[in-house]
Amino acid sequence: MDFNLDELKDLMEKEGYISEEELAVTVFLALALKKPLLVEGAPGVGKTEIAKVLGRVFNTEVIRLQCYEGLDENKALYEWNYQKQLLKIQILKDHCSQSEIEKDLFAEEYLLERPLLQAIRSDHRVVLLIDEVDKVDEPFEAFLFELLSDFQISVPELGTLAAKHIPIVILTSNGDRELSDGLRRRCVYLYIDYPSIEKEVKILQMKVPEAGENLNRQIAAVVNYIRTNYDLRKHPSIAESIDWARALVALNASSIDSSNFSKTVNLLLKNRDDTLQITDLAAIEKILDNADTE
Repeated sequence: MDFNLDELKDLMEKEGYISEEELAVTVFLALALKKPLLVEGAPGVGKTEIAKVLGRVFNTEVIRLQCYEGLDENKALYEWNYQKQLLKIQILKDHCSQSEIEKDLFAEEYLLERPLLQAIRSDHRVVLLIDEVDKVDEPFEAFLFELLSDFQISVPELGTLAAKHIPIVILTSNGDRELSDGLRRRCVYLYIDYPSIEKEVKILQMKVPEAGENLNRQIAAVVNYIRTNYDLRKHPSIAESIDWARALVALNASSIDSSNFSKTVNLLLKNRDDTLQITDLAAIEKILDNADTE
């Protein structure tokens, strides 16, 4: 472990990630124990950003496996370079026996590395981001167990390939599917909720300082009110709060009013039905009045 807890927390904040004590402690322990970190939470709360920030903190690349329904081992682990193998067969077919040709067809030079194998075979420690693992099916999830437990991968033609350097593994889940106990048991667990108003103000001040504290506090208060009081198909994420702040700055707004709110709400809400729900502007204005007095 390269840093103590306070140093890690400070470095993450310097790289633009505001973290409360519980989050920093959990990330620190995952790193200290060299265990994968499973991060759950709604879309847009900063799960994937943890991997990116750790990549910057440790000055290493982030290797990302974006999960989706139907993802299989070939796309995640490795494939054989069939074109190169066929070319070898064509070149040697008139000079070597069939057994001689086949002997080296599955050597490492014909291996096409995909994200999981890239992370295992890297010459230095990397961050492996397995993003939205809840989108894969249960057989693929079970396939990950060997990697997450022993940091090794079995390739039938080559045997077991162990990690040269144990990667920093971050798995994210939006909770679309319940993950297995086997996967959870292999990981340190972290749940990230939407931020409090105070935390979101700090994030906005870091990301959009030109908006000023008053406007950023108004934005955080309104977004918190919308998340809490409306049953939306998609609640506004932190990234959308930041986009909204930048949009208001672009319009030279120093505060939120009913006019610029109506004109820019599409930066915050990305669904027509959700937008139509936000009709009680009097309640929004009351929230703004309260934010101004804090």
